[in-house]
Amino acid sequence: MAKSIICATLLAEKSPQALPLGCACIASSLKHSPFLKDFSVKLLYQSLEEEFTLPEKIVSFGKPSYLVLSVFVWNRKALEDTAFYVKKIFPETVVIAGGPEVTSSVKPFKNFDWCVKGAGEEAVCSLVMLLEKYGKDILKFKKELPVGVYKNEQFFLQNKNRTQPVNVEKLSSPYLDGTLSVKNFEGSLWELARGCPFNCSYCYESKGEKKIQYFPESRLVKELQFFKKEKIRQVFVLDPTYNINKERSIHLITLIEKYAPGIFFYFEVRAEFIDRALSKAFTRIPCALQIGLQSSNLQVLKNVNRTFDEKKFKRNVGYLNEDGVVFGFDLIYGLPGDNLEGFKKSVDFALSLYPNNLETFPLSVLAGTDLYENASSFFLEFQENPPYHLIKSNTFSEEEMKKAQMLSFSVNLFYNQGRAVSWFLSAVKFLHKTPSSVLEEFYTWFVNNKNNGKNPRLDECISFSHRQIEKMQIEFFQEVFKSKSKEKFFTPFSDLIKFYAAVSRVSFDSIEETVSFSYSPDEIATPYALDIKFFTEHFKKKPCRVKFFLKEFDSTGKKDVFWKILSR
Repeated sequence: MAKSIICATLLAEKSPQALPLGCACIASSLKHSPFLKDFSVKLLYQSLEEEFTLPEKIVSFGKPSYLVLSVFVWNRKALEDTAFYVKKIFPETVVIAGGPEVTSSVKPFKNFDWCVKGAGEEAVCSLVMLLEKYGKDILKFKKELPVGVYKNEQFFLQNKNRTQPVNVEKLSSPYLDGTLSVKNFEGSLWELARGCPFNCSYCYESKGEKKIQYFPESRLVKELQFFKKEKIRQVFVLDPTYNINKERSIHLITLIEKYAPGIFFYFEVRAEFIDRALSKAFTRIPCALQIGLQSSNLQVLKNVNRTFDEKKFKRNVGYLNEDGVVFGFDLIYGLPGDNLEGFKKSVDFALSLYPNNLETFPLSVLAGTDLYENASSFFLEFQENPPYHLIKSNTFSEEEMKKAQMLSFSVNLFYNQGRAVSWFLSAVKFLHKTPSSVLEEFYTWFVNNKNNGKNPRLDECISFSHRQIEKMQIEFFQEVFKSKSKEKFFTPFSDLIKFYAAVSRVSFDSIEETVSFSYSPDEIATPYALDIKFFTEHFKKKPCRVKFFLKEFDSTGKKDVFWKILSR
């Protein structure tokens, strides 16, 4: 019987970011190993959002000689169950597991025969070769095993801090060799480098390779050409700190311009490494940046080995705003030393800088990180099982964590999905409130008026369309303005919401849209409209119906939103 290897994983969701790249990298390396030419290698995956049929899919191909599983926080139990199912039908199948959860775990796994810590491309190939050579006698020759490979709990404990570095220049591309098809995805992941020089104590990367290894430019160019050929719409760049080397960052933007024009790219960057030249460079391609702020409290950040210079942060983010670069921030609630009021201040600080989105997450105390090892010194109580969220600490009570989660819901629904960046701070300033207090008020309003008095789950945000959220934003502010006896200012402000909502939908969805306004759109589009009091007192109503549409505005093929007044 022909020998086979199945590489499988369970994805967190159906999205361009949920691509089985890690598992595909292992499969690609197995395919290219000169010692495993007689093996067939298959890549299998499905999403948590689908009916769970991965075990049945695996056994439907007959007995695999080896089953290689890519294990993450979200799929650990499901893949342990998968291994049990496969071993029950095919007892001789050898199950090998790797991935972030295996690399970091301090607990033995169920139903896995072998575990691989760290980068797995070379280690898995070597392990399969040794198993083929020695079979059940392999432990007699355990000195030949790659670093980071373990068989049982005892061997794991002996090697818990050891992983095998991999030479990225020797790795094959799962895109270029056909291992990973992108036809079922609207986007792709693009790995540029491995290793991270920073020591953020909550992150897996802090225990990984400190030396950054860059993938060869020749490979990157071919992958860009592949993305263009496959008509990929968006690419998420995997590089722990894309802009740590400014010259390289700008050079890669030049390559993207040349080989993949028109594709939208997402980058993770550090604000402290942004300057005017790099900000300008980002304007040359369709892109968005995500910046890990995590907290605006210097002491809280020191507790997790991060630095923060508020003045420098504001200055550098200011370059992005001046140049019109799309960017967002990440915040974590529950960090050591933080509390609810501190998290609110971080939300206020972040939103004061006009991010296009603000992603907020509860702290996960991940096994294998410095924070996990020092959890007791910070009095952190967290979930024993994935996703290991913080329950409480000596500064952040369980009740405060729930309130932070409520605020997180509002940030996501009202600000992010509601695309409120253009006008939100105008409302905050006019009402003499803080961003977090307005969002807290919205949460209470939402629960009472849209959710039958029940607290929503965080994932319920995705059930609302942008039109529905726009309607909620207008209804909410109508009540707020009325409660403040500011009804006369509401109509121009509601026009402001409707104007930018229409612009965003036409831009995002490439559609045409007709909207009725009380004021002229030409006047709503001016900076004056952002001063709600001034606009109301100095501009007259001009009721009209307006058509919004996309139009090419230069020879590059770039498009922008235009509008035409249909009737007055």
